[in-house]
Amino acid sequence: MATIPAQTHTLLSVPFSVTTDFTILADHCEKFAETLIENDNPVLKMSLCARLSACLTLLQPTLNDPVPPHLLESLAIDTLPPLKPAFDPDSELLCDYCLTLAKLLSGQVLVPETEKTLTGLLCELVWFFAADTKKPRWIRTSEGVMPVEEVMEAL
Repeated sequence: MATIPAQTHTLLSVPFSVTTDFTILADHCEKFAETLIENDNPVLKMSLCARLSACLTLLQPTLNDPVPPHLLESLAIDTLPPLKPAFDPDSELLCDYCLTLAKLLSGQVLVPETEKTLTGLLCELVWFFAADTKKPRWIRTSEGVMPVEEVMEAL
């Protein structure tokens, strides 16, 4: 009987669940995307897409939930961030784009050139989504803590 070599990657066993903080889930998504784009192994790529899809599926229904109190301080800043890039879909749509691409790529039915292009697009979207998900939401000012978006709009 032939032995099938076990292809394992540490990211394939990273635990996460519905109780995992959204910032940690976003970090996992970034790591899955980074490893996905750097790898040529079709089995590993399919597994990474499946893990990315699972992570995004957990994130998607929580995107409009209030930030948990234990994360408030980590999402507050003292100085304004640089201006956002022009690409500005809302987080639900961006997550949906990423999830759709991850599911499509996990099917392994694309020609290699198309797969490479879509993998690059998926990774760029995931990195943008994760950064947007983890971005600071409040700024400390002399008048107290205010939403970053309100301060940026006033400028």
